Amino acid sequence: MAATELQGPPRQGAWRRALRSFLALRHAAAAPLAGLLGGVIAPGAAQAADLPEDRADAMIHVYDGGGVRATGPALLVRKKLFDKVSLSASYYIDSVSNASIDVVTTASPYKENRTEYGFSADYAVRDATMTLALTSSKEPDYTADNMSLDVAQEVFGGMSTVSLGYTRGADKVGKKGIGFFDTATHWKYRLGVTQILTPTWIASANFEAMSDDGFLGSPYRVARVFGATVPERNPRTRTGRAMKFRVIGDIGSRSSVRAEYRYYWDTWAIKAHTVEFGYSRYFGDAWLVDASLRYNAQQHALFYSDNATVETLYVSRNRQLGTFNSLGLGGKVSYTAGKLQGKYEIKLNGSYERVRFKYSDFTDVRTGSAYSFDANVLQLFVSATF
Repeated sequence: MAATELQGPPRQGAWRRALRSFLALRHAAAAPLAGLLGGVIAPGAAQAADLPEDRADAMIHVYDGGGVRATGPALLVRKKLFDKVSLSASYYIDSVSNASIDVVTTASPYKENRTEYGFSADYAVRDATMTLALTSSKEPDYTADNMSLDVAQEVFGGMSTVSLGYTRGADKVGKKGIGFFDTATHWKYRLGVTQILTPTWIASANFEAMSDDGFLGSPYRVARVFGATVPERNPRTRTGRAMKFRVIGDIGSRSSVRAEYRYYWDTWAIKAHTVEFGYSRYFGDAWLVDASLRYNAQQHALFYSDNATVETLYVSRNRQLGTFNSLGLGGKVSYTAGKLQGKYEIKLNGSYERVRFKYSDFTDVRTGSAYSFDANVLQLFVSATF
């Protein structure tokens, strides 16, 4: 198990990649936990590190909220070679229609597409697994390339897993029709520990350090100073930290529960707390149902202001840097449509989450009241192992 990547506030000017990460995390969070617990190894049963199963996934995703609608397909194929190497390739598309509060108050709504390609290779040797992953995404005014390396080592007879990870990202930021161009570089360092507590309970602790350098704002966004609009001015560096703790347990009756807590803080004075609870249960041999509840609260950045009354070096009205909270309720249903032990398994999956965002210090200039909105996230996908 690689170290968990902990998501902090999304990088400014790249909300579409933040949306992709959000969808990917929700997909992972809705994994069949009861099935995972069923695979917990018994104490003292030392095993070699396992590679992921050969599989193929096809997904349709929809995000609709706050005037933004993003839809598209996602494909993933994974194949093992020689019982030591597992290769995977992925393809992801976002067709975005953007009429968010930022856009409609300062510019015209727009439509565009974003595509991402990914490749990864896992190598297993004894009790260790090494993973190299490359991703590249492109949209009309933003490109992003990432390389990550993770190493996971099982210790104490497979009772514990220690993982280390590193990611480096390089972005190119532009502005259509203006000729604006800048760059940003991102580094992430991860450390994680997963511990089997009992035959039915697992706990994990993960830590991530992040560092950003370069253009960290949006060339389209404006701030307000004394009621007048001015270009957004963000610092060109940021360092952040995140910690995440998670417990998963089998409670009998083919059911499992999970609880997790995440804390994020950075040099922009942003602090965020996230708490999530989940419950999973099998119904018969074919149906798995998962429900989750997630609450997030964030404190605003030092230089954030809805309408600044003092001229400062840095100023932003990006609501993602403001004070807000969100509450999400989600569910997932998985149905095993076909299965032949040792040969193949086909699953049909559907997940939906409703999220409510409420901002304390961001005003909807159209109404003069604090801004809030609801978002809907839908995923329909087919998974096949072979």
